[in-house]
Amino acid sequence: MIKDRQTAKKRIAKLKTQFEDIDYAYFVLDKPIVSDAVRDSLKKELTDLEKEYPEFITKDSPTQRIGGKALGKFDKIKHTNRKYSFSDVFTLEDVLGFDNRTKRFLKLPQEKDIQYTCELKIDGLNMTFVYTKGIFTKAITRGDGIYGEDVTHTVRTIRSVPLKLKKEVDIEVGGEIYMPVSGFNRLNKKSDDQKFANPRNAAAGTIRQLDPKIAASRDLQAFFYSLDDANLKTQFDVLSYLQTLGFRVEKHRHVVNKIEDVEKFYQDIQKTRERLDYEIDGVVIKVNDLDYQEKLGRTAKTVRWGCAYKFQAEEATTQVEDIQIQVGRTGVLTPVAHLRPTLVAGSTVSRATLHNEDEIKRLGIKIGDTVVIQKAGDVIPDIVKVLPKLRTGKETSYIMPTKCPICDSSVSRKPGESAHRCSNDNCFAKEQEVFYHFVSRKAFNIDGLGKKVIDQLLDKGLIKDASDIFTLTKGDLAPLERFAEKSADNLIQAINSSKAIPLSRFIYSLGIRNVGEQTAIDLSANFKTLEEIRNADLEELEQLSDIGPIVAKSIYQYFRNDKNLQIIHKLLDNGVKIEVASNQKDNKLDNMVFVLTGSLQGLTRDKAKEKIRNLGGNISSSVSKNTDYLVAGRDSGSKYDKAKKLGVKIIDEKEFLEMVR
Repeated sequence: MIKDRQTAKKRIAKLKTQFEDIDYAYFVLDKPIVSDAVRDSLKKELTDLEKEYPEFITKDSPTQRIGGKALGKFDKIKHTNRKYSFSDVFTLEDVLGFDNRTKRFLKLPQEKDIQYTCELKIDGLNMTFVYTKGIFTKAITRGDGIYGEDVTHTVRTIRSVPLKLKKEVDIEVGGEIYMPVSGFNRLNKKSDDQKFANPRNAAAGTIRQLDPKIAASRDLQAFFYSLDDANLKTQFDVLSYLQTLGFRVEKHRHVVNKIEDVEKFYQDIQKTRERLDYEIDGVVIKVNDLDYQEKLGRTAKTVRWGCAYKFQAEEATTQVEDIQIQVGRTGVLTPVAHLRPTLVAGSTVSRATLHNEDEIKRLGIKIGDTVVIQKAGDVIPDIVKVLPKLRTGKETSYIMPTKCPICDSSVSRKPGESAHRCSNDNCFAKEQEVFYHFVSRKAFNIDGLGKKVIDQLLDKGLIKDASDIFTLTKGDLAPLERFAEKSADNLIQAINSSKAIPLSRFIYSLGIRNVGEQTAIDLSANFKTLEEIRNADLEELEQLSDIGPIVAKSIYQYFRNDKNLQIIHKLLDNGVKIEVASNQKDNKLDNMVFVLTGSLQGLTRDKAKEKIRNLGGNISSSVSKNTDYLVAGRDSGSKYDKAKKLGVKIIDEKEFLEMVR
């Protein structure tokens, strides 16, 4: 053992540098420079030295990957940038359609070729990794895209997650944590009691262990694929730069110069898929040019600049035990097949939607049939085929009902439509779904007013339409099951707090057929007030981007229905206040692009975005040369540095509030 303190300090530093080189060669370059036995020997020496001289232990030491146990829950953390997913495509025709939409949005001629990167879609857990001055500080799950969970204590045990980068940079990196197939097989062999369905489930279960020693004992790995950087021009540059920093990047990446070449890459990967030691479920196609990505932006849930070209879904056989009807908030009757529970794509499936009468006829399905079901990842399972040769003669045909199974009213199917609808506007099932939608997070977001409470309020006759929610009193809630005085107070307070609502969320809450969250935002941005939307004619509505004739007709007809207008008037009479956008003459932020970073103290991130939109501005999730202002809150991250490099105007929260006042 080294007795001299300064000599020990230098030896520890050299050992840590040696470990960085060993792990970089092994994980990033895929070219090991020493054997496992040599690595173990060096780690023992480092461990012994740190025990003797604990004052030289640092967070980036390989001996510090395993820390203490987490408490009984994981902290929720808000993502600096909202996380979006890729839309799924399953055929070459779908891929070509994606290319056509991309060109239309960029206003490029259809004959012009766009360069794309192709990357493998790892079947693992999407994760955000935070580095401060090149030192790993945090790992956050994707969660709902807005909030994730802090799982740093288990992620830092993964050897392919670098604890120290080759540059002292402050960055957030996107990546995927997975369990190799070989590691999964070893894990399942260890125990007869706990068997994981697939490597992804095993990885998810391991990441959420409270004890990091359990995570360290299992074989988890990581690949990295995204970050924001002002000096990079293409997605392929991003992947290369990640490698220079010390991140492990999946090697089967490829740039194609035209969309047709994606198919060859896709077919080649299909052939090599079985030889990989990790599961993949498709190929991710991304527009290579980062400026194009910025212009394309995203919808409410997915990016416009990429898609996931999925492999054929997993299939299994089971039996149809029954077919039952579900009634949605618009009155559509959806037949649902109740199946003998069976395992497919790692989860047990007991139901599958049959969509409509036409689908039942196309499949020729009967109750009692043996069928092939297909499931891709988290997609709702589909019945894709009937096996008629396995019929016994006891199978029975299914006929769509002529009466609503909930209210016994007549059911009709309009010419040209595939849907059957309940004719009763007051159908209880429709009412339930309307209320569920009205109070949901993207609408009025009334905390504590869940499905069970709504069902009780409907049963007791305390609410008949959505406006009645805002007339409820504490006394009304007293007879409800499990409602104590405190919970009643909390719900009334939540209802009152929800009365002030942005125009976009108010429109979404109305449940207009075919109008989702993004369409509601587009409407509020273009028309500014509810009155303008109500008075808009069909031609005006159809001229809006991403709103076609069917959606425009739904909006137009909704605001010409007297019952709908009565409910809107009652909502306003009962205290709902719509926070409308500014008039065009007050659009002082017209066409300005804002990026928000860090935490704001005086208002929420969503509220800040609403203020920008109400004054005609636009919001982007990443800094670019097109950004006009970066609003920097507390604990600003890499966007701040990027804005400084590009010369983007940086303002603090106080300056921002002055600007939007």
